[in-house]
Amino acid sequence: MAVGGSSKLLKALNEAAALGHLLDHGELTRAELRRLTGLSKPTVSEAIRRLAEADLVVGVGHETGRPGPNAEVYAVNPDAAYAVAMSVRDHAPALTAALYDLRGVQRARLERAVDFAGTDPAAAVGAAVGALCTAAGARRASVAHVQLAVAGAFDPRDRVIHHVDVPGWSRAGLVDELAAKLRCEVGVDNDVNLAALAERAHGAAAGVDGFALLWLGDSGLGLAIDLGGGALLRGARGGAGEIGYIPVGDGDFHDLVGPDAVRALTARYQTRNDLLQELAGRIVLGLAAVVAVLDPPLVVIGGELARVYGEPLGEAVTKAMSHAAPLETAIAVSTVDGDAPLLGAGDAAVNAVRESLLAALRKPTP
Repeated sequence: MAVGGSSKLLKALNEAAALGHLLDHGELTRAELRRLTGLSKPTVSEAIRRLAEADLVVGVGHETGRPGPNAEVYAVNPDAAYAVAMSVRDHAPALTAALYDLRGVQRARLERAVDFAGTDPAAAVGAAVGALCTAAGARRASVAHVQLAVAGAFDPRDRVIHHVDVPGWSRAGLVDELAAKLRCEVGVDNDVNLAALAERAHGAAAGVDGFALLWLGDSGLGLAIDLGGGALLRGARGGAGEIGYIPVGDGDFHDLVGPDAVRALTARYQTRNDLLQELAGRIVLGLAAVVAVLDPPLVVIGGELARVYGEPLGEAVTKAMSHAAPLETAIAVSTVDGDAPLLGAGDAAVNAVRESLLAALRKPTP
């Protein structure tokens, strides 16, 4: 590599290092950036200058209360790029979405009842992104990534969403059509996988080596498998975790603890305790197989059922598992506040935007 090219590469790497620390730490002075990066004072100053010229970094004030001149404090420009998270369901609200700035702060949120039987998914998504930008006062062109949470399996080989019950969403070419319409990257993941990301970052699985998230939702079941550090097992076709299809007796696991089965149990039992004992006994029939195969250190129970019954459900499942499972595994109920798939999609979208910016910075301009 020529000397000029090497110099440009070093400058690019220095800028990426400075921006990365600002993304991680929030607000920093130049002295703090020097300590974190190990770069010289002139090098840090030059990196900050170039990042500010690119509208990626802004000054947010001055540090006070210390001897000597007040140091200027820098932060990422929150409006440099935006990320959108969107959850698609087969029940109302069919579409829930949120817009985040580069800091990861939610700037707008909406819920829409969309009849996808008569509405093109690309048109609905595009309209939702436009509405979010209007509500947040954000430039549409600055939306850099849209992350979709779907109750289905996205196969990266054919880029098609499979096993999804929402009309129009299994159409071949839809994901690429969305990316072209929105003029940004579009990510697709199973909603329970994204809920697991939220559980690790904000809930009961924070700090654990790995865990399984059993999702008992009002529209179906799911299982997310965190192998450690947020790495999820997705399978060859994106279909890992379809626990509802596990054969149990003359039917499958969905027949035992799916939404219709739970509604029937609720109507049958007069007391909450009896209901939870019966429900826990059914849950264990599928969960014991998961524990025997994966041996996770923790199983988190999430979804609408966990939100309704809370800790008593966790205690009932723990008791039932002690008699049925071959391995001892801790059981916890989700502690994520709010829409876990949407929250996880938001985290994934913001991270994708940040990684894209850092990757672009690391490539020196010609």
